[in-house]
Amino acid sequence: MSKHGSEWRFVFVSSLSITTGFSDPRMYLFIQNSIRMKNVSAIRFLLAVTSLVISSAAYAQGITIPRTPSPAAEITQTIGISTVTINYSRPSVKGRAIWGDLVPYGWNVQAFGNQNSAPWRAGANENTTIEFSHAAKVEGQIVPAGLYGLFFTVNADNTGEVILSKDNRSWGSFFYEPDHDQLRAKIQTRTHPMTEMLTFDFINLTKTSGELVLNWENKQFPVKIEFAVDEIVMANADEELKGVAGFSFQGYASAANYALQNKTNTEQAVEWADKAVTMNPNFNTLNTKAGLLEMQGKKADADKVKAEALAVATETELNTYGYTLLNQGDNKEAIRIFQTNVDRHPESANAWDSLGEGYALSDDKENAIKCFKKSLTLNPNDGVKANSMMYLKKLGAL
Repeated sequence: MSKHGSEWRFVFVSSLSITTGFSDPRMYLFIQNSIRMKNVSAIRFLLAVTSLVISSAAYAQGITIPRTPSPAAEITQTIGISTVTINYSRPSVKGRAIWGDLVPYGWNVQAFGNQNSAPWRAGANENTTIEFSHAAKVEGQIVPAGLYGLFFTVNADNTGEVILSKDNRSWGSFFYEPDHDQLRAKIQTRTHPMTEMLTFDFINLTKTSGELVLNWENKQFPVKIEFAVDEIVMANADEELKGVAGFSFQGYASAANYALQNKTNTEQAVEWADKAVTMNPNFNTLNTKAGLLEMQGKKADADKVKAEALAVATETELNTYGYTLLNQGDNKEAIRIFQTNVDRHPESANAWDSLGEGYALSDDKENAIKCFKKSLTLNPNDGVKANSMMYLKKLGAL
């Protein structure tokens, strides 16, 4: 045994004892054996713990100071109205060999803690954690809302696993317990451009899903996360309408309109629409109710309510509704609505211009030209004037 090696062990144990108040001779023997046997995993762990407790001691005695190596980070992504939050530490490559070396392939027996075969902690320092605000599907498996420890494994052939553990406060993988897993799922890693600092991100976002990715060195670990967005929104609406939102027609109207636009929870939505109409029978509340009744196949009832809606619609509401119909490809009904607006507001340049668009998009050139020319005689604002002139030029009438 060299003199310098003995001195180093003494300084190491002394510093650990001073900072933690822990002087158990068994710890000294563990350190001694780890160094003599060149147990790299154990030495790395002890160095990490020493760094942590020194920082903790400094915190207890003074101000909060930065942790420069492997700084902490957090990323949150909203999918629908649900959130996924990752808390992690960000080690850097620093020219080291990562896969199969710093991060061993497969599952590995830990030299400290529970000494179980364990996955990689997906970062540095404390556990990387993932939190779901609502129940989610992770790689096709249902995971209840909550906070979980997040782990990965990677193999030489680029296969791997994602693991969610109910233990979310452990230190790294040293205290990993396989019986506490909430989920294990196979994944396939991808080649990725060089990323010096370990980074989590969300990509390929849709209305109901996204991919959580861990990027480090030249690998990417993808995990698909999905939420039953419509069900979550409707359940949340039911709760919100028991609070402040339930005291105004807007709360019920917005809930009913969401159900209409997303074709979900029709029965409940009709009840919400009824309450909105009772509180304020305007065009929007009545038209939403009509749409829901039509979705239920109650066409006669829907037509009756729609007529009530059109009867109280303002010029702007009729105009907006007409364009909605155009966007849906129902040009015939759009022209009928635009014509109703012109009949009620014959001095409106905008109403005539919109009717002209309806005819133009229905290839009725003659009526379109008449409407645009009429619009120009009614002192239109600059926007309406420019639109009418643009169409007249397209139609060869200017």
